[in-house]
Amino acid sequence: MSLIVVEHGITKGRNLEKVGQHGLDTCELFFDNVRVPAANLLGEEGQGFRYLTEQLPQERLIIAVPAAASMAKAVELTIEYAKGRHAFGKPILAFQNTRFELAECSTLVTVARTYLDDCIAKHLAGELDVVGAAKAKWWLTEQQNIVADRCLQLFGGYGYMVEYPIARIWTDSRIQKIYGGTNEIMKEIIGRML
Repeated sequence: MSLIVVEHGITKGRNLEKVGQHGLDTCELFFDNVRVPAANLLGEEGQGFRYLTEQLPQERLIIAVPAAASMAKAVELTIEYAKGRHAFGKPILAFQNTRFELAECSTLVTVARTYLDDCIAKHLAGELDVVGAAKAKWWLTEQQNIVADRCLQLFGGYGYMVEYPIARIWTDSRIQKIYGGTNEIMKEIIGRML
């Protein structure tokens, strides 16, 4: 496999409708009758796969960063909501279940940030390997989805309404477990190195 730069002849198809991340366009691309000169070879012939895999740890770390940020925002929004939303004559934050759920989610945010900071430091030092990046991508995106779901639940029916930011966090989180290599692939990478 080799990498080549295609400068002309790409046709943009329809925009694809996604469940979340509506701010990011995803569309069909067509490469019909495209001719590319040999001078457009990127790097060495036959080294395309190696070039791509060398960047996977950084790509997976880039996915982990917004996972941690999304978790923190979900908890922040939910605490604010739980202080102002009343049920049975008191704020829902006064209920033990709400406090316990938010205590667990807040702890996950702290652990996630600490773990992510360690991974970033390793990356900057050139020490974040493929397995370490796979662990970060897998664990942080799993926790992101868990926290988003638990926080949305605390919003009750409001959480399912698009006008509430927690709904967008919840829908946008789901793809994180898929792109950059599915979380099942991340576990396969980790498992092979045990």
